[in-house]
Amino acid sequence: MFENRMPHYEILSEEALAVLERGWRRIMTEVGVQFAKPEAVELFRKAGQAVEGDVVFLDPDFVLEQVALAPREFDVRARNPQHSVHVGGNEMAFSGVYGPPFVLEDGRRRDATMADYRRFCMLAQHYPELDSAGGVICEPNDAPLDSRHLDMVLALQTLTDKIYMGNVVSGANARDTIAMSEILFGGRDAIEETPVTISLVNCNSPLRWDDRMLDAQFEYSAANQAVVLTPFLLMGAMSPVSIPAALAQQLAEALAGIALSQLIRPACPVVFGSFLSNIDMQSGSPCFGTPESAVGLLCTGQIARHYGLPFRTGGGLTSSQGPDAQAGYEALMTLLPTFLAGTNFVMHAAGWLEGGLVASYEKFIVDVELLRMLRQEFTPLEIDEESLAFGAHEEVGHGGHFLGAAHTLERFRTCFYRPLLSSSQNYERWTREGAHDAAARARAIYKKALDEYEQPPLEDAVREELESYVERRRRELGD
Repeated sequence: MFENRMPHYEILSEEALAVLERGWRRIMTEVGVQFAKPEAVELFRKAGQAVEGDVVFLDPDFVLEQVALAPREFDVRARNPQHSVHVGGNEMAFSGVYGPPFVLEDGRRRDATMADYRRFCMLAQHYPELDSAGGVICEPNDAPLDSRHLDMVLALQTLTDKIYMGNVVSGANARDTIAMSEILFGGRDAIEETPVTISLVNCNSPLRWDDRMLDAQFEYSAANQAVVLTPFLLMGAMSPVSIPAALAQQLAEALAGIALSQLIRPACPVVFGSFLSNIDMQSGSPCFGTPESAVGLLCTGQIARHYGLPFRTGGGLTSSQGPDAQAGYEALMTLLPTFLAGTNFVMHAAGWLEGGLVASYEKFIVDVELLRMLRQEFTPLEIDEESLAFGAHEEVGHGGHFLGAAHTLERFRTCFYRPLLSSSQNYERWTREGAHDAAARARAIYKKALDEYEQPPLEDAVREELESYVERRRRELGD
């Protein structure tokens, strides 16, 4: 994990926060939030909230009372204790890309496969900059739809020893994730004592929580597993075009979802989620790495802290179709405010391409390089007498150079950031060695990383029990 001890960048005044609060309160009371699951509506009804059909008109003060029950910080346990994470405070945890149906490899765009899914797990295990491979790293289209989640969870549990995200396609899939987690960690009591999964539950914006997401939320919250409750807002499509309007809607949706989790199980861990960007108003296409999304990201961090919640936002987002200059600068446009905001849980931190439609091996390496550089940049500078290197001035004197100074020779291996991907060769040497651009270098790096991958150890009995569970459930599902 990375502890971000730099000051967080906050751009909202107290007056602006008050205006936003009036905005989300009015949405909750006058428009309401739809919950497409009768059990959710009934929980709110029993708690004294006004209900019309499946729309709940929430008392904002009641919602804040529920939100206050959620822990400000919590741990997620990995099977390797060294890879457990703390969510909240100044801690930042980074997870890989989530959700793409396609893969880009060696310049070719194609359907993602289970082999791709496993390789991305291996890359996430290999690079310490990633605290989690994620959940739906890519959609393995060569595996049966009804049972592929079993193989995906098994890959996360066996190819990595880091934390992982649970499947949320249905309540049944969530139950399978929980059951497999019980096998891996030694029973229901063990996983309820400290969460072992953190799962994404998206709002079907505007103002609708759908039944499948709610089914998964009920399972995970009841088992005391962490859920990231995330409004999915593309300004101009799922929210009004102004950033303040989107922020008010985001608050109404997220806080309503958090309140529901606390009704399911008081004090269960939740994360205030944000996925906020905009569409191209000429084409209608989603845009990522935009100035508007960066501003919304910075606001979200401040808002989450204001309500005492850990939060998720940001990542290495881009609309680019390839691992090119656009992919790099748009990813930085999102990752930099991710760090400035002090985001606690970062999804899509490596591998996202083409608006989230594609998981890219080369882009994965580009993003790892960005994460490495930003970690260095956001490590506070330590200034002491030794770092002033006065002795080096005495040794070199006037008009000399410091290349051979004792101070330099003692520190040259570690004094500056050493890049994973970037090239600083002179033109002649770069040309002589093949004139490889960043994408070509990234291609060589990820292939080398896969060759060097070492699978983390797992007890044979546990592995066999997991595999047996997967086979049994696959037969039950008819696959």
